[in-house]
Amino acid sequence: MSRVVTSVEVGSETEAEPFLQPRDGLVLERAVAPGRFEAVEGPLQGYRRSVEVEPLEGGRLRVTQTVEYRLDLPFVGWLFAWPVRRSLVRGARGMPWWAPPQRVDAQGAKALSLLAAAAVIGGYLAALLTSSIAFAGREFGAGAGAQGVAGVAARFGGVVALVLAAAAADRLGRRRMIVGAAAIGCLVTATGAVTPSLPWLAASQAVARPFALAMLICVSIAAAEEMPAGSRAYAISVLGLAGAFGTGITSMLLPLADAAPWGWRLLYAAPLAALPLVVSTGRRLPETRRFARPHPEVGLRGHGSRFWLLAASAVLVALFATPASFFANRYLLTEHGFSAVAITAFTLGTGTPGVLGVVIGGRLADTRGRRPVGAVALAVGTVCAAMVFLSSGVGLWVWAVVGSVIGAAAVPALGVYGPELFPTSARGRAGGLLALAGLTGSAAGLLATGFAADSLGRLGPAIAWLAIGPLVVVGLVL
Repeated sequence: MSRVVTSVEVGSETEAEPFLQPRDGLVLERAVAPGRFEAVEGPLQGYRRSVEVEPLEGGRLRVTQTVEYRLDLPFVGWLFAWPVRRSLVRGARGMPWWAPPQRVDAQGAKALSLLAAAAVIGGYLAALLTSSIAFAGREFGAGAGAQGVAGVAARFGGVVALVLAAAAADRLGRRRMIVGAAAIGCLVTATGAVTPSLPWLAASQAVARPFALAMLICVSIAAAEEMPAGSRAYAISVLGLAGAFGTGITSMLLPLADAAPWGWRLLYAAPLAALPLVVSTGRRLPETRRFARPHPEVGLRGHGSRFWLLAASAVLVALFATPASFFANRYLLTEHGFSAVAITAFTLGTGTPGVLGVVIGGRLADTRGRRPVGAVALAVGTVCAAMVFLSSGVGLWVWAVVGSVIGAAAVPALGVYGPELFPTSARGRAGGLLALAGLTGSAAGLLATGFAADSLGRLGPAIAWLAIGPLVVVGLVL
């Protein structure tokens, strides 16, 4: 339990009056006695505030305020300790800029922090093949075409498991699928450290990736079910940042690939270190209240137009986004002569500013609407990403940074559509099928890029022309 005592001198009762009124900010208070307040709503547990007014000489007053509370945010509580303390002491009206636009309760805040931890693991597992394929291909003597085929095989090899695992969340619950899929994903991914060939690596990823993706689907569903409507895009932005951090870890570890021809294999053994985190998350993560409440068992009938619109969008976005990320390291390695360390510097240097876009995009999507934010961010981000593959020198970095910041705003704005548009009993099924649609676009993009690059002798132009896919989605969004 945290306890903060502050004291201030004021010149009159009028100046002391704001301290003696219930506050409506990060915490919504109610008075339980003169100068005593407790929380009606807010992200804190055991919240109490007491105020004592002591007269001084000359008609002045000393106002002593004591705030007691417990902030239960596993793994990330240290990030919010100071801003929460500052907000409670100052007592400003309205939600702080760093908090969700609509107030959440203690269980929702705790669940979001645990879901963010799961998203870090999922982000690492989902991005691992993309980050390491260029170096694995170098050891196995595989070109861009063979790597593209391996990427397709890894994505489609376990497509049935992906759909079934995501759909199982509608019967077994979000929590069980998140924890179970994370554990299986980590264990199977670790087998990639001892694969003897690229086909074997693709086979192991065909088993591991579906569980990682199913976990991420269930994480986003759980966040949407726990958060109020006005803060769902904020929640998706938090999960997007967590997933991006997991992806960033693969980049941070990438220099190991230059340590030896087999150095990339160490990245596949790393998920074993995440198993204690999986266990800890499983012990503390509650089932979502929306799922736990009685709800009608309905299917996707009646939601066909929504589903097909989202499915088409998933195909068109993945058509460009997947090869752009999958072949990014190979593009930097072969066409710009980057080393593993330079690739890490480029990835972190240009991707980290995207944090700003995700945060701003989440708040704007909750306050200004999903469509305008999503459309603008997707359009600008796509054009900038395409230019990365047609540039060199300083332009390469500039286009990447601008695209990262603006394009990242589309993640929370558009990512919330899937969980919001389907009933509780069908969200997992819809998420799995939409993921399948995205995989279809991914496969088409990977195959087209891989073989076009082998034919042209260059990756850049082979990827850039696929940007037309997301630009069509901008029209669909609007």
